[in-house]
Amino acid sequence: MENAFWRADMNHKPNVLILTGYGLNCDMETAHAFERVGAQSHRVHINALIDGSVSIDSFHIMVFGGGFSWGDDHGAGVIQAVRMKTHLGENLLAFIDQGNLIIGICNGFQTLVNMGLLPGFDSNYQKRSVALIHNDCGNFRDQWVSLTINPASPCIWTQGLNQLDLPVRHGEGKFYAETDVIDRLGQDNQIVFQYSKPDGHPAEGQFPHNPNGSLRDIAGICDPTGRILGLMPHPEAYHHYTHHPDWTRRLAMQLRQKSPVDTEPVLGIRLFENAIRYLAGN
Repeated sequence: MENAFWRADMNHKPNVLILTGYGLNCDMETAHAFERVGAQSHRVHINALIDGSVSIDSFHIMVFGGGFSWGDDHGAGVIQAVRMKTHLGENLLAFIDQGNLIIGICNGFQTLVNMGLLPGFDSNYQKRSVALIHNDCGNFRDQWVSLTINPASPCIWTQGLNQLDLPVRHGEGKFYAETDVIDRLGQDNQIVFQYSKPDGHPAEGQFPHNPNGSLRDIAGICDPTGRILGLMPHPEAYHHYTHHPDWTRRLAMQLRQKSPVDTEPVLGIRLFENAIRYLAGN
């Protein structure tokens, strides 16, 4: 279903709801990233949605951001998923049905799979069939990773992208599911991101290219419509060229070759840009 409100008035910026509260800590970067591509960001505390003082009906994009919601007590994203599903479950289903967009980043991805919003097989957004569990390495990983992007995926967030680098920051990021579920994700092209080696070849589970032991190197998936995306890496943490750990080397090479200094566009920001373009009908 089309988002009639947005398409009816193209003079307004799309409204982005970015959840805050209870250990979530990537809201400022995410708000900045969306504003860079022309959206209006609103950082909203979870309680404001639960008590009804803010309604998700006013928004076009909802962001389940990174952090440590409720201190990852009982498992990463578990308590947040329970609270959101209990108090806002029907509202979220209506939000999806209206053609809006959802992205879950890191802890937000964990929340989406715990709620059942992903993978969304057969338009069932309430059944949990995948999990994000403790890293095989046994510790928290804070590093940059290389990713390949499935060009056949319906994901609207990744259109025009095939490979990029992003940082990961998690202790429970191993993607796990039964074989038949992963097979279906692959067959339906819902596997959007996979960890790879810097040259673009599959990581094949090799650490540290695959930082957590995710099955089939899965770093992110979408629902069948491509409007709901969940990923462990942080695109909001790469919205300026100086964020990349190799930026000084790249800049020096460009200067030595007397080629124009390429500082934009930063690939991390393209995910957010694609979402805005989708809402604009471009």
